[in-house]
Amino acid sequence: MTQIYDTRKVWFVGAGPGDKELITLKGYRILQQAEVVIYAGSLINPELLDYCPEGAECHDSAALNLEQIIELMENGVRAGKLVVRLQTGDLSLYGSIREQGEVLTERGIGYESVPGISAFLGAAAQLGVEYTVPEVSQSLIITRIEGRTPMPPLEQLESFARHQTSMAIFLSVQRIHRVAERLIEGGYPADTPVAVVYKATWPDCQTVRGTLADIAEQVREAGIRKTALIMVGAFLGEEYHYSKLYDAGFSHEYRKA
Repeated sequence: MTQIYDTRKVWFVGAGPGDKELITLKGYRILQQAEVVIYAGSLINPELLDYCPEGAECHDSAALNLEQIIELMENGVRAGKLVVRLQTGDLSLYGSIREQGEVLTERGIGYESVPGISAFLGAAAQLGVEYTVPEVSQSLIITRIEGRTPMPPLEQLESFARHQTSMAIFLSVQRIHRVAERLIEGGYPADTPVAVVYKATWPDCQTVRGTLADIAEQVREAGIRKTALIMVGAFLGEEYHYSKLYDAGFSHEYRKA
């Protein structure tokens, strides 16, 4: 039986990192019923809109301000239409849904979030790596550098670099030179492996690999200036200490426990 989604609320849907098939089944089904879609045109794959029914109103939010976006949502809900706010990756990372949700709540409109696959996951899949490697790294720091949005004082790159664990740095490739300098200043060795993944999982994905010492020049030569994730850490290196999870002896002891 087909699920009918509530038209009395706005549905925030994570669009995934780019590949149109990397959207959740729930997100796909909601798009199939969507009558109004407000999407981040500069960030999501427009092929996702092919999942929408014929006649759906699709609005690119790139040129819209918050008030205009809210007005489209409110008008759609008041008209009894299924309204979808389609945003890149996963909504819990740099999704700005809180400010939209607060305004909707003030206007008496509910909302629900449907998670998506973040670019940091898509990039790792693109490279065939994992951020957590036994005896190398068991933690992942997800961050960005300051821009129009300032960073809290305790969340500077130099502070995170002291841990020398795996890092995924969003929204910062345009300042890759300074990112590398600050990470070295904070404690990463200059020969720490780095990968920059442009538009992970998209057909035109591009990957640049190097170290903190040379990655900035490689990125400049590749012409990558936006829509890229910076991955930093020994997990990108060639020396691994593999987990014993699938070792026959370990598995036997684990089952006994």
